[in-house]
Amino acid sequence: MGGSAGGLLIGAVLNMRPDLFKTAVASVPFVDVINTMLDDSIPLTTFEYGEWGNPKIEKHFQWIIEYSPYDNVEEKDYPDILITAGYNDPRVQYWEPAKWTAKLRSMKTDDNILLLKTKMETGHFSASGRYDYMKDYAFIYAFILETLNLI
Repeated sequence: MGGSAGGLLIGAVLNMRPDLFKTAVASVPFVDVINTMLDDSIPLTTFEYGEWGNPKIEKHFQWIIEYSPYDNVEEKDYPDILITAGYNDPRVQYWEPAKWTAKLRSMKTDDNILLLKTKMETGHFSASGRYDYMKDYAFIYAFILETLNLI
């Protein structure tokens, strides 16, 4: 389970070794690295060249393309996956998880669950109500417990 940059990590390991996992959760995952980092009009993009690389530099492009989850989806079996997005997320736009989900659905060769949950009223850090975030965590944990056959 990982969110944002941690969601990128989940996406990368699912592409590299999906056989190691039964269930995975990627919350607001930063998965379309090439396209996002090519858009320098996005507020955080140029600031984060040092962390992710600048795809306008050929050497950096080659690094990014090796780990970018969206660019490395292949025809193979993937575990049960829950992907979440927030419609009002300024850091990871909702279309990144949606695009990744669509590509996974078109390429995966198994019958495992692949669920995208987009919350229309949230941003990058889940619900903003005092206790509303607990509902989000309850949903995630219920997904994990269900797919692991623990409930």
